[in-house]
Amino acid sequence: MEKNTSSSSSAAHVLIIPFPAQGHVTPMLSLAKLLSFSGVFTTFVNTESIHRRLSVSSDLTDRRRLRFRAVPDPLTGGADEELDFSSKFIKLQESMRSCSTEAYKKLLLTEELAGEWPPVTCVIADGILDYAIEVAGEVGIPTLVFRTSSPCCAWAFASLPSLIHHGIIPFPAECDMDEIVKGVEGMEGILRRRDLPSFMRMVKSTEDNYIKLMNGFNSKLIIGKAIIFNSFDALDPTILPIMSSYYPPIFTIGPLHLLTKFFNISNEKEQEQEPGKNPCSSSLRQEDRACMTWLDNQPDKSVIYVSFGTVTVMSPEKFIEFWYGLVNSGHRFLWAVREDMVKGKQEMEVTKEMEEGTKERGCMVEWVPQKEVLAHRAVGCFLTHSGWNSTIEGMVAGVPMICWPDLVDQMVNSRFVSDVWRIGLDMKDTCDRNIVERMVREVMEGEIALELRSSAARMADLARKSVEENGTSRVNFDSLVSYIKSIELPRGS
Repeated sequence: MEKNTSSSSSAAHVLIIPFPAQGHVTPMLSLAKLLSFSGVFTTFVNTESIHRRLSVSSDLTDRRRLRFRAVPDPLTGGADEELDFSSKFIKLQESMRSCSTEAYKKLLLTEELAGEWPPVTCVIADGILDYAIEVAGEVGIPTLVFRTSSPCCAWAFASLPSLIHHGIIPFPAECDMDEIVKGVEGMEGILRRRDLPSFMRMVKSTEDNYIKLMNGFNSKLIIGKAIIFNSFDALDPTILPIMSSYYPPIFTIGPLHLLTKFFNISNEKEQEQEPGKNPCSSSLRQEDRACMTWLDNQPDKSVIYVSFGTVTVMSPEKFIEFWYGLVNSGHRFLWAVREDMVKGKQEMEVTKEMEEGTKERGCMVEWVPQKEVLAHRAVGCFLTHSGWNSTIEGMVAGVPMICWPDLVDQMVNSRFVSDVWRIGLDMKDTCDRNIVERMVREVMEGEIALELRSSAARMADLARKSVEENGTSRVNFDSLVSYIKSIELPRGS
């Protein structure tokens, strides 16, 4: 048994702070639980509104080495709903800098539980949460950067100066979106213009605010003492060595949800859990578990699971195209349809054909326990927005994907899913019922389906092996824990 080091002033204490969004909270909360399980005192910091939403489904009571704290966040409570994603993102960054800095700084410097918890010895900050990294530096606390995107997307962002040099950015008014781009080392012959991160499409000149935003992302990779990815080495054997030649130490420790399963954290019994709360849930939405009963009644590999994540918003017209495509495919489908996913949904006309097709073969719910759904024997395809968490969860489950990316890293991920890892099809920049129907049939029927399933099964095996004893991610995680425990606080406290 490991000794209780809570009285030692030299014990490692890491403060973890994610960007306030589902896709960022999920992997960073998994890391917090893994570190605390490995003997590192861990403070997990959410914004107040995220903390409230998370507490509905998850047990956030303090544990022996894991505690939860919150900082103010006026914008994540639902203000500015009419803003587009990029405007919301910039406004939220500004809001947190002005409203959260003092509370965050207090958490960094105050020993709230004097005599029980050591001072914070390092910060693991979300790579896109500018103020968190800057404030930690100001008070002399070393920072490790967690990039919640894929390594290939982070490297595409980091290649911005080279893309500008090669004339790829800004995009010309009239350009071939399928043109293979130059300027991303290690991705020659892979990325087209349409596959670059979505922010790059928005750039109008080299003085554009989006350039400053992306340069901010890139600078944080150099500021940190190390970079952490929720990925595994076999996914990016070309890109990771290139990145390692430019940046601080890189720790690929994913898939994190699989690593937590390996450590059996879900069965942690250090204390009684609050009734009705899941000690490992990171969902900010209420999950409808009735869909699992529906899946139980479907044949093996017969269901297309559809989810476009927590941020994507589409028009009624696009929603109808997807709906028709699914119904017309003749295959069963389970679709997670957020209440806020379709803008103007109340004006949408639903035909009798759509209603009858859904009643016969479909199940539409607000939200689902996604990892359980993907692992279910009945699921044979994942129609996804290609967010990184969803992508890596699909990999672990060995489920072929149809990718319809919408924002930021999703554009790069979908290209790698289809043309590098070859575990799915890429449907970006189009939304037509005939294409939806055709791609569903290709992934669910015939020769292409067999090839994709075989490739997806191989990828799932690589993911599993990475977290097993002596697997790359397991070894990297152990190295990360040792690295964190070795960090000495530079301030004179």
